[in-house]
Amino acid sequence: MHDLKKEENVALLVGVDDGRSDIDISMDELEELAQTAGIKTMARLTQKREAPSAATYLGKGKLDELEDLIWQHEPTMLIFNDELTPAQFRKLNDRFDCVIIDRTLLILDIFAMGASSAEGKLQVELAQLRYRLSRLSGLGKMLSRLGGGIGTRGPGETKLETDRRHIRNRITNLDSQLKEISKNRDTMRKKREKQGAFVAALVGYTNAGKSSILNRIAQAGVLVEDKLFATLDTTVRRVDLLGGSEILLSDTVGFIEKLPHHLVRAFRATLEELDYADVLIFVVDAANVNRDKHRDVVMKTLDSLKLNEKQLVTVYNKMDKGVEMPLPPCTRSKKIVEMSAVTGAGVDDLLAAIEEIYNSGKTRLSILIPYAESKMTSYVHEHCEILEESHEEAGTFFEVIADEEARNRLAGYKVTMV
Repeated sequence: MHDLKKEENVALLVGVDDGRSDIDISMDELEELAQTAGIKTMARLTQKREAPSAATYLGKGKLDELEDLIWQHEPTMLIFNDELTPAQFRKLNDRFDCVIIDRTLLILDIFAMGASSAEGKLQVELAQLRYRLSRLSGLGKMLSRLGGGIGTRGPGETKLETDRRHIRNRITNLDSQLKEISKNRDTMRKKREKQGAFVAALVGYTNAGKSSILNRIAQAGVLVEDKLFATLDTTVRRVDLLGGSEILLSDTVGFIEKLPHHLVRAFRATLEELDYADVLIFVVDAANVNRDKHRDVVMKTLDSLKLNEKQLVTVYNKMDKGVEMPLPPCTRSKKIVEMSAVTGAGVDDLLAAIEEIYNSGKTRLSILIPYAESKMTSYVHEHCEILEESHEEAGTFFEVIADEEARNRLAGYKVTMV
């Protein structure tokens, strides 16, 4: 497999302005996605209409205008700002002698470039195959022109000449492998729950600085790059709160407008980790001119994942940059924190906000468990956070943080002094 020569990765960007969002912002993001995939963009064309043409995405007049732009700039590919239907793919491929890429295929390609874990590679391949299955004829012509590279790379690449049965068999196989990985994750999750582990999960728009925050707080050593989707694989690290309590902090893949449903479906098992988080740390790039739009996209995505009831702490990151004030409120958040992962300003505020939620409903207890009650001693080790433990004449003394359930179980062992 080989990539196109760098100088050949030249594209025109094409979009439809349906009035539902700012087309300039959306096209700027498409250009940034293209750059992340190693594609140089030279021009863009947009059309105002209620919805893309079912047959050709653009109307007839705009197609003629696009043809003129192609003649003028001689691009190797056209990148469309929406997911194209199989019919649109076929019509556009028949008319234009360029590689046709849509937003979904571009994002899938970026994920294929960035996936490093075994699970991530399987998830990306599954999303690619599901996407391609209904587009074999249109993509086949595109790939014959391309020969590899943008839109075709990725782990376990399946050539589009392969018949549908082979692709379906591969999808079934990938599904099976991912279910097995999901079972292993479920086992680890249950172990964490049994141990009473508190989990905070970083969520946010891509490139908002989630990995930088994880690195700042937990010295995680996660790759940080100023580009979209630099982090794809979930990373979990232990973090000490200001009061000495220990929690787990996880970094997740960033969200983006028009996130491909194939990708959401393939990454569903990973995203399920958010279901079991005790608090979501919603990271917003405060210096981004589109921060309000990005915030809305993330909130809608969380709602679609049925995470709207989760406790939320909003972090306005990158405050060291020029930030337009005032920052907008977030009514669903328990706390709003201003910080900079680069300078470290506001880190203690974030830890304090997490600790406040961590401690809500929990009580500090002093208890004495007689030596004869070893099962209760095991219960304390499994369900409480132990701050102090010592062996006394009458039994084992513990200073613990306990939730309501544990507090009730240990009511008969409480002591005021030893």
